[in-house]
Amino acid sequence: MRRITAFVLMWLPLTLLAGPQEAPSDGAALRERFLARVDEPLVRYRAVRRLAARNERFDKEASLDVATTLDPSVGFQYEVLAQNGSGYVRTRVLEPILRGEARAVREGASESAALTIANYEFGPAASDGAPLARLLIRPRRKDILLVDGAILVTTDDADLVRIEGRLARNPSFWTSRVEVRREYARLAGVRVPVRVESRAWVKIAGISSFVMTYEYEEINGRALTPNSAAR
Repeated sequence: MRRITAFVLMWLPLTLLAGPQEAPSDGAALRERFLARVDEPLVRYRAVRRLAARNERFDKEASLDVATTLDPSVGFQYEVLAQNGSGYVRTRVLEPILRGEARAVREGASESAALTIANYEFGPAASDGAPLARLLIRPRRKDILLVDGAILVTTDDADLVRIEGRLARNPSFWTSRVEVRREYARLAGVRVPVRVESRAWVKIAGISSFVMTYEYEEINGRALTPNSAAR
């Protein structure tokens, strides 16, 4: 369970660190607008996260409250503020996720996980006039850092709101399927992840679920205020 969850979630905090690249000439209008966006990247932040994991078959669960920071000079760091539940789940699932994220930042894994045409094929947008449109994404390679599914973007400015689907490659022989969902918000003018969910179907262990939420205190050197969120 430790190995599975660590690899499943390692890519998730990194998908926005590398900006979109040039769009194909025959892309649909909304797809082109999304790929052509040049947003301010998330390069520095301070946030309190809550990580929670549960295995249904063995009825084990645990949570961690963690102070996290990202800084170009020191990388990703974290400090556990509070912990509850199964010691096994905390030490074998939740803590390895944080260590895996620190390692991924050190190794510069963001480009291989980014939403770019180098990593994905993007389908045309499907919208019924609602505020959000869905674009299918298909990974260009089988990689545990990539998702086979869809992104949801705003119809007015093609801003990313959600990613959902299944991992393009299972992390190990023991995992038959991993579904992921990641939600974003714009805070202090920067698009940032605010919630991560995953469900993994594991041989013998059954279904394992994970949820991580973020409460930001500072983004790219700007302290958050009650009016920092655009939506």
